Parts: sequence; C-alpha cells; structure tokens
Amino acid sequence: MSRTPPPWLVVIDAQRIFADPASQWCAPRFTETVGPIRRLVAEHEGRVVQTRWVPPHAKHGSWVPYFERFPFADRSPFDPIFDVVDEIADLRLPHTVTEPTFGKWGEHLRDVVGQDAHLVLAGVSTDCCVLSTALAAADAGCFVEVVAEACAGSTDEAHDRALAAMELYAPQIEIRR
Repeated sequence: MSRTPPPWLVVIDAQRIFADPASQWCAPRFTETVGPIRRLVAEHEGRVVQTRWVPPHAKHGSWVPYFERFPFADRSPFDPIFDVVDEIADLRLPHTVTEPTFGKWGEHLRDVVGQDAHLVLAGVSTDCCVLSTALAAADAGCFVEVVAEACAGSTDEAHDRALAAMELYAPQIEIRR
C-alpha cells in the first residue's frame, strides 16, 4: 500500500494583476480567497510554495495572438502588476516559483515539492492557472486537492465549471468544499 506524502500548499498567482478591480484579468472574488489562503498557510507550516505568472520573454506560437488580445499584460516580468498582493506577501512564504505558463506544474515546482507530491491548491484563477496546474500535476502522478473556497475564477460560473471539470479526475484530483 502506498502512502501519500505530506501535503504541500501551492498558492497560485495571488498577484495584483488578478486582484486589481481595474485589471482586465481581475478575479471578482479574489479578496474572498485571502482569509482561506492565510489559514491554509498556517496549516502547512512551511510546506508552502507561491507561484507567479509572468509573460513569456519571447512571444511565439499561440502567445502571439494571445498578447494581441491582451496587450495590457505584455510588460516586464518585474512590473509591480505581477507582484504578490500585500495580504499574501506579508506571510513571507518560503518558496516562490515564477513561470511564463498558466500551469505551474513543471521542473521548478517539482524541484521544491518532489516528483509524486501531494498538492493542495489555492489561488487564481480557478478556470485558468489552477485548472492547468491541477491537470498537469495529476497527469504527472501527484495527488491534488483543490480548496474551492481558497480559489476564485474569472466569473462565478467559470469557477464552478472548472471545479466540475477537475472533479472528473477523481481520485487524482479531489475538490475540498
């Protein structure tokens, strides 16, 4: 019988670009995730990774029309819009993974948490970066829990649809409501 490794909390993209109501990418319920995320951080005692999305340096393939559609986000990776929000940054989380991809599962995150990690996901947006991370991590053999109250979607409907899609991957992905 295999044992599940101790879980790692992954706080996905709790950044200003997704929190600012003036941003085209604002997750309207972002502020509602802060309390649940702070509780999860306390529960995971240092086994926490925060991620950040930044635009790819070189635009190629499907990124070209993507940034034609969303030119406001085509900035330096050091632009303050990509900073983690103050309400999360003040926690001084021990690990940060920055990627120019929606899904954050990959070499850098795997180097921190291990190959067959047990991941607890929180953050934004449920229907993009959380979904992309969950599917790739599950495909790689990770056990993934998504904490619904600690996630926010681009809309309530998109949040619910993303959770429903991820539920289809049980038992590799479980939704904690």
